[in-house]
Amino acid sequence: MKSIHLGKLFGLQISVLPLAFAGMFILWIGFSSIAFYGLNIPFGESILIGLTATLLHWTFELIHGLGHAYAAKRTGYPMIGITFGTLAIFALTHYPKDEPDLPPSVHIRRALGGPIINGLLSIIFYLLLPLWRGNWFWLGMFALFENLFVYTLQVFIPLGFNDGSTILKNLRKMYSQKDVE
Repeated sequence: MKSIHLGKLFGLQISVLPLAFAGMFILWIGFSSIAFYGLNIPFGESILIGLTATLLHWTFELIHGLGHAYAAKRTGYPMIGITFGTLAIFALTHYPKDEPDLPPSVHIRRALGGPIINGLLSIIFYLLLPLWRGNWFWLGMFALFENLFVYTLQVFIPLGFNDGSTILKNLRKMYSQKDVE
C-alpha cells in the first residue's frame, strides 16, 4: 500500500498509510462507545472523549517512534522515518536499506528507546491522575494504561511485530554468538 508523505519532523520522513484513516475512525467509534455504553458518559461528551483518546493514541505512537529515533541516533545508526497506519492503528519505524549488519546490542538499544519514553510518560500520567476531573478522569486512566501496557510493557510480550520480538530475537543472537566463542 502506497503511503502519503507528510514531510519531515526532527529529520525523520513522516508518512501515513491510507489504512490509518480507517484505524482512526475505528478507534474513535470504539473509544466513544466505551465511554457512552461502558462508563455511562453523556453522548456528546463521549464523542469528544473518544476523539481526544484517538488523538492521544496517535500522539503516543509518535512519541514512541521518536523514542526509538533518539535511541537509534545515540547508537550511531539513526532511523530515517516513521509510517503511521501499520495494522491500521500502529506506526512502523524505518532504517536505511543499506545499513550494515549491526550487532544485536545495537538493535536492542534502538528497540528499547520507544518503551523507555512511554514508561516515563506512564509515570507522569500516574502522578497527574488526581488532577483529571469528572468524566475526563477516564481519559487520564486511558493515557496511563495505554502508555504502560501498549507501549511500555509490550517489551516482555513478543508478538512477532513489536519491540518485544526485536529484543528477544537479538538476545537469542547474542547468546548464540557467546556459545560459539
